[in-house]
Amino acid sequence: MQDPLLGLIDYGSGNLRSVGKALAKIGARVELLASPERLGEMDAVVLPGVGAFGDCASQLHARGLWEPLAGWLREDKPFLGVCLGYQLLFESSEETPGVAGFGRFAGAVQRFRAPGLKVPQIGWNSLQFQRPDARLWRGLADGSHVYFVHSYHPTPTDPGVVAATTDYGGPFAAAVEQGRTMGVQFHPEKSQDAGLTMLRNFVDAVRRTA
Repeated sequence: MQDPLLGLIDYGSGNLRSVGKALAKIGARVELLASPERLGEMDAVVLPGVGAFGDCASQLHARGLWEPLAGWLREDKPFLGVCLGYQLLFESSEETPGVAGFGRFAGAVQRFRAPGLKVPQIGWNSLQFQRPDARLWRGLADGSHVYFVHSYHPTPTDPGVVAATTDYGGPFAAAVEQGRTMGVQFHPEKSQDAGLTMLRNFVDAVRRTA
């Protein structure tokens, strides 16, 4: 069977190229999508992101991608959200009040609040697997280190969707998984071997459910 085709959503994100290079490094078939015309031909979607919640949502709307992606999520087709792409899976964000996210997961995105904490969190931190059987973690050990750059993090209403937490002024949801939707607050494309393993696991999960 041919490898799955991943649609890498292009809305002007600064880390698009690095995510694409990481996916290419593991041998994934990737197509950049800046419009919705070919979305239906994809086997999975990867939504990267850096910048502000509202700006990202605005760009997706402007390019006609918002509603097709919302439909993709409603149908529970394979989806990986990275960093801001992960935050957009939730209902709203303190970063941009009044702007709605996709609402795939109940909950809001909030700014780090611990007194004396350096914000944004920049650098390596460890994952505590809340669901060791989550597909992204196959072949990885609890405590694996990944690379973060963020000032905001989601607070899921349902703790059962949390696949891993990280401690930064207290634990927060670093990754979620429900059905065929996965999201990570960190940058797998900057997380060396551990990150490449996660991306490979995502592609393998898409292959097994195709």
